[in-house]
Amino acid sequence: MTTLSREEVLKLAQLARLALSDNEVEEFRKELSDILQYVEQLQQVDITGLKPTNQVTGLTNVMREDTVRQYSYAPRDLLKNVPEVQDDMIKVNRMVG
Repeated sequence: MTTLSREEVLKLAQLARLALSDNEVEEFRKELSDILQYVEQLQQVDITGLKPTNQVTGLTNVMREDTVRQYSYAPRDLLKNVPEVQDDMIKVNRMVG
């Protein structure tokens, strides 16, 4: 069985930049050790022959097909209304410094 030592919890707290009191260190030591024991228990489960599960709802992708639509305006006609155009694009002032 895996049980974490006080030093291991303090090392984890340091890596996570957490300041823990003595009571919190002991509390987390017990909780993290229980989690690790549960993970060990899960690793012992026989999963031979099981397919990986990607999702459990049974829903499938409901995306529609892209279709080209013709609008009544040509892009160049729309660009006539903007103050400044460069290479068939709207030219704006720089926004990022």
